[in-house]
Amino acid sequence: MICGIYELRRKEIINVKNGMRIGYASDIEIDLDNAKIVSIIIYGKLKLFGLLGRHKDILIKWEDVDVIGKDTILVKFCQQIKEPQKKRFFRNFFYKKWIF
Repeated sequence: MICGIYELRRKEIINVKNGMRIGYASDIEIDLDNAKIVSIIIYGKLKLFGLLGRHKDILIKWEDVDVIGKDTILVKFCQQIKEPQKKRFFRNFFYKKWIF
């Protein structure tokens, strides 16, 4: 299967170890001396519409890529990804207050 960078960016990356969706490939690193792909980069999520910067980028080494399929890329990724928790103040307040 031949895959260009444009098609690679449209594939969703999933961790095989825990089944977590990591995101979509944003960029790749290429070693120009050996003409090989070094890693896939997933940009961090924006903080306050980008005004406060981004979360840390995720680098996945090319050796960790297990399978590249039609719609997804399966990787064996060991690093912990910390997802921001959604604040549900009003939901928790009313749920605890009115449900017996």
